[in-house]
Amino acid sequence: QVQLAESGGGLVQAGDSLRLSCQLSGRTLGIGNLAWFRRAPGKEREFVTSIPRNGDCTYYADSVKGRFTISKDNAKNTVFLQMSSLKPEDTAVYYCAVSRTVYCDGHLALRDQSYAYWGQGTQVTVSS
Repeated sequence: QVQLAESGGGLVQAGDSLRLSCQLSGRTLGIGNLAWFRRAPGKEREFVTSIPRNGDCTYYADSVKGRFTISKDNAKNTVFLQMSSLKPEDTAVYYCAVSRTVYCDGHLALRDQSYAYWGQGTQVTVSS
């Protein structure tokens, strides 16, 4: 089992920046991909970004490309989501997820079914 704990969410204004963190614990050996998803009010959960724990094939949703950056600190078992130029439509609960498989196939990396472990989420609210 892998436990994930997100932090860093909050209320910000449009145009602001925010950095989310996800602390991994438990059986972290053998983790494949690290990812962020989000669920906006009244919508389904959607992919935001992913990166292999060991590797560089990174994917971003078109809606966040150029504004969000995923990074990792393997020594500290932490994955980050740096969000810049935030928009009201970025308002959502943000979830960290990990898989046991490395996905460098964009199709598979984007599917929430590809990820076995999930955090509880952290709320990000962007006011206009």
